[in-house]
Amino acid sequence: MKTFIFLPLALAACGLAFATTSLAQSDTLLRPGETIELRIGGVPGDEASLFNSTYSVDGSGRLNLPHIGEVSVGGLSAGQAKSLIERTYRAREIYTNPTINIIVAAQARQVSVGGAVKAPQRVAYSADLTVLSAVNAAGGFNEFANQAKVRVLRAGQVIMVNCKEVRRNPNLDVRLQPGDIIEVQESFW
Repeated sequence: MKTFIFLPLALAACGLAFATTSLAQSDTLLRPGETIELRIGGVPGDEASLFNSTYSVDGSGRLNLPHIGEVSVGGLSAGQAKSLIERTYRAREIYTNPTINIIVAAQARQVSVGGAVKAPQRVAYSADLTVLSAVNAAGGFNEFANQAKVRVLRAGQVIMVNCKEVRRNPNLDVRLQPGDIIEVQESFW
């Protein structure tokens, strides 16, 4: 009897976990060099087998897709790219009601944490990853760390983060993006 009472709760919890993963996937920005898996529904089976595959975003941020050729997706979220691809197939009257799923491999999306941390390493990216949480995942600051001068290297830019201030005001913590590099500088006393 208890099994039936708790089973719906367990299933609901699993559904919540899947919904959270799907939401995070739709917020993921696509970058050149990214490998993604595309699946299509709402089309004949033989057409789906032609489309369903792994694709790479080229250096210019484009995907080369069956029947429509190149589509610019670089810099778009996975959700935006999904909508763009669906609209393109409809606008060119290739498919009347396609539904696209974009799956981004989470293990390929990482952030590097180095410098004055206890365990320098690559940390798996998630949509809610921040500078302080990535440093903590790398074992935290070591005894030589200058917590007021943490550098985030992102696409040729440097973002300085004062983690002492972040501890006082968590709203100042910087959300990370896949491929970011965090360098914790040493203090010179």
